Amino acid sequence: MKLVRYGRPGKEKPGLIDEEGKLRDLSGVIADIDGAQLSDKALRKLAKLDEKTLPLVRGNPRFGVPLAKVGKFIGIGLNYADHAAEAGMPIPAEPIVFMKAITCLNGPDDNVVLPKGSKKTDWEVELGVVIGTRAQYVSEEDALKYVAGYCVVNDISERSFQLERGGQWDKGKGCDTFGPIGPWLVTRDEVIDEQDLDLYLEVNGKRMQTGNTQTMIFTVAQIVSYLSQFMTLEPGDVIATGTPPGVGQGRKPQRFLKKGDSMRLGIPGLGEQQQDVVAWTA
Repeated sequence: MKLVRYGRPGKEKPGLIDEEGKLRDLSGVIADIDGAQLSDKALRKLAKLDEKTLPLVRGNPRFGVPLAKVGKFIGIGLNYADHAAEAGMPIPAEPIVFMKAITCLNGPDDNVVLPKGSKKTDWEVELGVVIGTRAQYVSEEDALKYVAGYCVVNDISERSFQLERGGQWDKGKGCDTFGPIGPWLVTRDEVIDEQDLDLYLEVNGKRMQTGNTQTMIFTVAQIVSYLSQFMTLEPGDVIATGTPPGVGQGRKPQRFLKKGDSMRLGIPGLGEQQQDVVAWTA
């Protein structure tokens, strides 16, 4: 299934994309799409619905973050060897973990706002993993059983905040609007191989990033297992699993986002995002 939340910010309704690509309303079946709806049992119940009996949604409503009440938004850094190389950093021996503030969550096509004092705001297309079952000390072999589904994430990063302001990555990762997610949450059963997904990102129509999850240093299963050794993963937690090469910081000369830029990014099968970049205003 392709699960969505649509409507005005803060007023989103649950929905799904049917086999014909049409938006159907789920609000008569569930109140929202959150952790309580992401267990295997709950998803099986939704999958049994006859899509044609669900109301069609007319027009082109805004898509929000495809799940509500996200508990943790966890990032994995330098998880593609060629991205580590362009950043001038060694390949990590263990996953690099940081947190993105929940307040940075953003709809997939909402504007990205340059924060006050920004000089080096950058783009990062990533595979997002959504946890469906509470995970503590899970093995790599069992890790994917705890995943509800996958989504597109743009891990927007302000590099000067991240790297030049005291060494805490979180400061450059959690600014408002820095976490576009969606458009869809695609359930695990529809993703044949999470380690063979293409990723792409364009800025102003120019391709900047092209990659595939085959080249991840740590696989999704390894990441979920690893994180569960240090924190309890709860239904509705989101993990951004790293970005392929082509970020602005790694280009020669470096290229960062400015007011008026637009980004288009996606993963075939998981959907596409498009954001305009605007300046912060009081």
